[in-house]
Amino acid sequence: MIDRIHLLRNVGQFDNVSPQQQFTPLTLIYGENGRGKTTVAEILRSLATNDPVLVTERQRLGSPHPPHVVISHAAGNAIFQNGVWNRPLPDITIFDDAFVSANVCSGIEIQAAHRQGLHELILGAQGVALSTALQAHVLRIEGHNTALRELADAIPAAARGPYKVDPFCALPPDEAIDAKIQEAERRLAAARASDAIRQRPGFQEFGLPDFDLDAIDQILGRGLPGLEADAAARVRAHIAKLGQGGESWVADGMPRIERASQGQDGEICPFCAQDLAGSDIIAHYRAYFSQAYEDLKAVIRQTGIGVRDTHGGDIPSAFERNIRTAAQTHEFWKDFTELPEIEIDTAAIARDWSAARDTVLGQLREKAAAPLDQTRLTPEARQAVQSYRARIAEVAALSASVVGANARLDIVKEQAQADDLAALTSDLAKLNAQKVRFNPAVAQCCDAYLAEKEAKGATELLRTQARTALDQYREQIFPAYEAAINDFLRRFGASFRLGEVQSVNMRSGSSASYCVVINQQNVNLTAEAGPSFRNTLSAGDRNTLALAFFFASLEQDPNLANKIVVIDDPMTSLDEHRTLRTREEILAMGRRVQQVIVLSHSKAFLCHLWEQADRNAAVALRINRAAIGSDIAGWDVRNDSISEHDKRHELVRGYLRAADPNQERAVATALRPILEAFMRIAYPEYFPPGTLLGPFIRTCEQRVGGANEILSAADITELNRLKDYANRFHHDSNPAWQVAAINDAELTDFVERTLLFASRR
Repeated sequence: MIDRIHLLRNVGQFDNVSPQQQFTPLTLIYGENGRGKTTVAEILRSLATNDPVLVTERQRLGSPHPPHVVISHAAGNAIFQNGVWNRPLPDITIFDDAFVSANVCSGIEIQAAHRQGLHELILGAQGVALSTALQAHVLRIEGHNTALRELADAIPAAARGPYKVDPFCALPPDEAIDAKIQEAERRLAAARASDAIRQRPGFQEFGLPDFDLDAIDQILGRGLPGLEADAAARVRAHIAKLGQGGESWVADGMPRIERASQGQDGEICPFCAQDLAGSDIIAHYRAYFSQAYEDLKAVIRQTGIGVRDTHGGDIPSAFERNIRTAAQTHEFWKDFTELPEIEIDTAAIARDWSAARDTVLGQLREKAAAPLDQTRLTPEARQAVQSYRARIAEVAALSASVVGANARLDIVKEQAQADDLAALTSDLAKLNAQKVRFNPAVAQCCDAYLAEKEAKGATELLRTQARTALDQYREQIFPAYEAAINDFLRRFGASFRLGEVQSVNMRSGSSASYCVVINQQNVNLTAEAGPSFRNTLSAGDRNTLALAFFFASLEQDPNLANKIVVIDDPMTSLDEHRTLRTREEILAMGRRVQQVIVLSHSKAFLCHLWEQADRNAAVALRINRAAIGSDIAGWDVRNDSISEHDKRHELVRGYLRAADPNQERAVATALRPILEAFMRIAYPEYFPPGTLLGPFIRTCEQRVGGANEILSAADITELNRLKDYANRFHHDSNPAWQVAAINDAELTDFVERTLLFASRR
């Protein structure tokens, strides 16, 4: 409870005020408008909310020093100095224009802020804590979103390719990504070159010719089986004497014997023309160089020609062309599919090929020169052929490999015809982006983004949990609050009720929604045309609604017993019956809270509160105009509570008890108003407001003895005497009323007679 305001310095209308009055559970503070009531309310609001601006913005005009306030309460002194409170007092709750503006409307319009303020009011401390926790999570999510936008911008758009940030960062690593990119590039290239691919042939077989070593060995080892050994020996011996080429020379000469011997008696030597009849070697020559010999030479010659034709001439060039063709085919197709490399050393092949060919032909030439010499391929020739045969195998393997790729080329052709160029382009872009995703610099940006996204997810989970808790609380509190509001509206005598009080979630925060029910019809809070809050509720209705909101929120507060309730001018624009009910609710609430402080510019309102209050638990203060600004002092409520009629009665009765010469003229002046007030109450039909005693007495005189008699003759006589005496002290009946002589005995007599006359009717 607030015990006392010790000091108000340099704030509002208060220059340097130190009130001495103690506060009580019910504290009434009267003050005319502009004297400082709102300043006191704002100081208490600042103390409750620990918002120093509410005080600093009210620094006294012209004062060079900042505000200084000292308020004592149960927890100690609350001091506002140097722009801060040393301790707040959160149990204070205030109803004033600021409350109405925050929770009902500003003027006549309802804005979103009003509904949001009402939402917090309905929720109360527990609900506000839940709502605050929810909003904190919402704000954190907005922070996450800002960070995510910044982190997303840090990921190069070129790196993301066709992906947006989230799918890009979620791409998984792929160890086979390079192979997939290569395949995609090939398919895309094939799709772009589909026409050329359709017309392009695949690989053709190519190879190297081999040597038939068995056949060559057989030729080299052949002789003339029918030739006698002695004859053969003698011919070879003779040919040996002839030197190199001798056998050929002899073999060539043998057919010339017949031509040279034409016209002769016998055969002659084609060289010396001598008769050959006596030459025994000629017979050996004939046996040696027989048809079989010629056939052998022909076979040797044909074998050599076969080797030459197979391994010489255009054959090596054709092989080179085949290799070039294969290389060109490889160059065309390698962009579209996986192909075996064509790695072959044609120069080395040519060397090995030439060596084998030349060695074999050399031996065949030697055989041709001495057909009957039986030989075999030399080891050197065989080695040359074996080396060449290794080349044959190498070429055969390469040929089989590239020709085997033709199946893949067929697939490429089919795909090139069927593939969608746009889809392949997109697929390749995605694969490239997937590869770039795990480049170190890009991966670092993505990891930061994913970490922030994970943090956002965690915060969103907390937000969902907080929203669930708040929604569950709302489901309990809003129906109860609606019932409480309508109960207070009923107590205040309002002609309307509230309906559909509920919570609404908006991006800017939670808000309260409701409608006004008038004549069983729902009236929306806002409407461009037709009935709405603006044009259906009067100023008094809006203030009544605000009071209902305020009292209903107190009803829902579990800490109600410890509350200090401050009410500033609650009866603004209220009708008389609502003012009465407002006083009743304030007093009823006062019995349930720790303290009620009521500030008002209406004496009558505060006086009626005072009359109904427990005097042992109430105090009344007054904010007065002082020499400088305003002051706070005690207030004699009783003096302002009684009517002028009561004051006059008290004055004259007091004079009877003890005469006061200083009050004689005031007592004499009070006699006629006492009589007039009595007549208005006793005879309201004949003495309405504004009626004078003289005309009333004449009316009474006219009706004496009749059925409609008002006063008896004796009463009329007494009333006339009392009137005549009293008129001596009024300006309208005695110009010298201010100096009319007064006798104490005479005055006492007429006072007693006046009181007696006014009491017997």
